[in-house]
Formats: sequence, structure tokens, C-alpha cells
Amino acid sequence: MPQQLKRLVLVFALIVIGFLTARHFLVPPTFGTLGHYRAASIDSVANLPIHYAGARACNECHDDVVAEKAASRHATVACEVCHGAAAKHAEDPDSGVPPAPRDRSKCPLCHGYNPSRPTGFPQIDPQTHNPGKACFTCHKPHQPVTPNVPEQCSACHGQVARTKGISAHAPLACIRCHETPDEHKVNPRLVLAGKPSGRELCGQCHGKDAEQPPETTKAIPRISLGSHGNGQLCWQCHYPHNPEAK
Repeated sequence: MPQQLKRLVLVFALIVIGFLTARHFLVPPTFGTLGHYRAASIDSVANLPIHYAGARACNECHDDVVAEKAASRHATVACEVCHGAAAKHAEDPDSGVPPAPRDRSKCPLCHGYNPSRPTGFPQIDPQTHNPGKACFTCHKPHQPVTPNVPEQCSACHGQVARTKGISAHAPLACIRCHETPDEHKVNPRLVLAGKPSGRELCGQCHGKDAEQPPETTKAIPRISLGSHGNGQLCWQCHYPHNPEAK
């Protein structure tokens, strides 16, 4: 047998011996009993102190608040998300009262502007949205209906508003291109805003013989709707909220 092969067999044998030794001394004895994990961890976790009471415990005493929240957009938000762990309060209601958020730091965790959040999700810029006021001054946390229906689409569509604000379409109102039912402002996910389905809407401003829109005095790129783009929809080549055409 060649010397190189002997050395390779020796190295392989040492690896196997090391693996078996480590498995014997380092792997917990209950590993693999109930699956690919340490079965005794179930008892370890069960012995940890309980900090959270769960929604059922809150429902037993605060049925009026629960009913109010169940009919609101916060229905799926657990009480302890905002009020913190409440196990001690559930055991002795008088000794440990969960805190109620009174400053502006809690609500923006979900409602502060973040472009990764779903479109239509209510978002605000904490620096400019009623600065200095606590959120509950205008909004009821258990039934968070806005006191006034937002007049600007940017209240929910912050990313689009920021993009459009530095584009050539900045002077155009959103409803110029989107049909927006009034119900969309209060139930944005159930009643969606409409989007153009053809080239005619863009042609109202960019068609060869279109009139100059009153919102802008700048020269507008003009095209022939019959020949430009080989019949493709305008937004297949141009992003409407920031059209690059000059």
C-alpha cells in the first residue's frame, strides 16, 4: 500500500474516532429521543418563569375593551404587544398594573414610515405628524379610527408620495390618474383605488394634440398614440410616479 494512502486512512480513522468520542461525551443523552433535538429541553422550557398571561386572561376581566378592540383594525394585535407582559397582573390585579403607552415611541414601531411595509398600511412621519402630541390624543388605541379622513394619499402611500414629489409628475394630484372611491380612505384594503387600464389616460397629457394641463407650465413630452410603443401600455416602459422621459 502506498505511503500516501496509509496516511489518508490514518487521518480518516482519527476523524471517525474523534467524531464518535465527541458524540459520546458532548451530545446530550436525550438527543434524538423525540426527534432531532434534546427531549429534556421540553422540561427546561416548562420550568422557566411565565411572564405573559395570554389574551384569554385579559378577556376574563376586560370584556368591554375586548369587544371594542375585536371590532377594530387592532383586533389581531395581542394586548401584551402594547401593554407588556401581564402574568403578574393576571395573578394579582392590584399589585402589578401593566403600563399603557403614553408617549410617541410605541405606535411608530408599527406605523412609522417604512418602505418595506405593505402599500396601504397607515404610516406617518413621526417628525412631522402632529409633533409633540401623544398618539392617543387623536386616536383611540382600542379602536384606531382616524378623527379625520386623510386628505392626502401620502398618509398611507409615503414611499410613492416621496418618489412622485421629486418627479415631473409632482404637480399632478393622485386622483388625476387613480379613481379613488371615498370608501377607499376608510377601508383601503377592501376597496382598492383604480388604476388606468389603457393608453388613453396618459394620452390626455402626452398625446400629440393634447392640451397643456393647467397644473404645469413646463413643456410636456408628446407622442403619437397610434405609433409610439407599438401598442404597448405606457407603464410597461415608463414608471408613472417618476417618468424619466424629458
